[in-house]
Amino acid sequence: MIRHFDHVTVVVRDLAAARHFFGLLGFVEDKAVLISGPQFSDYMGVEGIEADHVTLVLAGATPRLEVQLLHYRHPEPLPEPAMDNLARVGFNHICFAVDDLEATVARLRAGGVELRNAVMDFHHRKLVFLRGPEGITVELAEWKGGGAP
Repeated sequence: MIRHFDHVTVVVRDLAAARHFFGLLGFVEDKAVLISGPQFSDYMGVEGIEADHVTLVLAGATPRLEVQLLHYRHPEPLPEPAMDNLARVGFNHICFAVDDLEATVARLRAGGVELRNAVMDFHHRKLVFLRGPEGITVELAEWKGGGAP
């Protein structure tokens, strides 16, 4: 049986920009290692892999929540031209719950984060999409009444 969400991994070209983005959301670096060799090539299915693997954790979150950044040194990462098109098949976006959406959005915008749309109300939540690293979409949700059911 699944216990809880563990992590999401994002492949990035600009590691510093990704660290900055997720840092603005409250993630802090837990560890950073270089992965390479046959064990990782076999596990990942990526021949000759050599990549920086950075684990970011959401400070104070219980259960633990991680965003893992993968920065390939080899091979060259494959571009995804439709990354910001939410009509594509496959991974769509990740959403994080926040306590105060307006304050969070103001802080993120001051840190250079772009919104993809205006804040909207839907299913007892205030929601907004952000432009994340490498064009991924990150959503923020504030549950009305102070928390998720």
